[in-house]
Amino acid sequence: MSDSQNPRRPTVGRSRSQVTPVNQWTPAIGAALVLLIVIVVGVVASNKDSSGIGSQTTTTIDQILNGSTVSPIIKVPLSQTLGKGSAGAEIKMVQDRLIELNFDPGEPDGVFGERTRQAIWAFEKLVMGVQRENITGKVDAQMWSRMQDPLKILPRRPDTTPNHTEVYLPEQVLIVFRSNVPAIITHISSGTASSATDEEWCEEVTISPGEQDNETGTQAIKKGVCGVSWTPGGVYKFYRLVVGRRESQLGGMYNPVYFNKGIAVHGAQEVPAVPASHGCIRLPMHISEYFQTLVSKGDQVFVFDGVKEPEEYGAQSPRFNWVDPNYTTTTSSTVPTATTTTVATTTSTVPTATTTTVATTTVAP
Repeated sequence: MSDSQNPRRPTVGRSRSQVTPVNQWTPAIGAALVLLIVIVVGVVASNKDSSGIGSQTTTTIDQILNGSTVSPIIKVPLSQTLGKGSAGAEIKMVQDRLIELNFDPGEPDGVFGERTRQAIWAFEKLVMGVQRENITGKVDAQMWSRMQDPLKILPRRPDTTPNHTEVYLPEQVLIVFRSNVPAIITHISSGTASSATDEEWCEEVTISPGEQDNETGTQAIKKGVCGVSWTPGGVYKFYRLVVGRRESQLGGMYNPVYFNKGIAVHGAQEVPAVPASHGCIRLPMHISEYFQTLVSKGDQVFVFDGVKEPEEYGAQSPRFNWVDPNYTTTTSSTVPTATTTTVATTTSTVPTATTTTVATTTVAP
């Protein structure tokens, strides 16, 4: 399996379309490349001596091979490792860069809060290749240096529907691609079970009108149900968008976008560093506020589980819930009816960064 097909780990490099056969010119190119590298090293050394304490200048091999004449990248160092609770100009600098790369840390206010930490989690897993059980949610010198590189995130499934979503369960990361360019890259929390293990649960649930087992009701009801907390891998399409708070057999959802029966991508108050849902894809609440403006009915959704390719599964049905045999009270609830508006009209609130970046290096899942 090639790196571009490996569902477990992104790779760094240029896409195949950028590579030109050069076998017949290998000797000449090799000599020229050595000369260019020597020149670049001299330039880097000169810049390091004259650019002040701690500054760092780099010119990438990609720039050399592509004949780029852009100025060398000036990397700004950090004074310390940054983590939740930190505040100051360096936090603002990190937040601005995350926004440029389409990771949403919330308002770039110079305060390292939960939203910023969740964006760092996604960057750690997707770009740094850190296993999800080892993420720190902190920005050290190595991560900040990598973050300043000219990065480009490529889809694993290009040339599908014009806009599509990719969900990486091993990394717990979701990306919405619009014409193969990321519109949002976010940390998620999915179901705790897998195709090989059962994570059963039994509890009382509230079900809003229009949801499964309350399709024709006029008010919310309560039931005792059991289920398996599994998010199936496969290929799906978004088919229903609902604005506002909803309750279903899988739990509470905010602005859900359904793609596999009752499984949806939705906002949640708790989006921990580990899988924790009953099967849905939890998003940070601030991202769910505008997520529906980035997707449409009919957009494809590829769910990678790290075991097989999504196409090998097709559209897997979730494991349907069953009645809890130990539940005795099934009275109707007086929970107010939730809104059932099906079109999102809110304006995206993705913060806008104030700087731009030349993208030359590829991070390809």
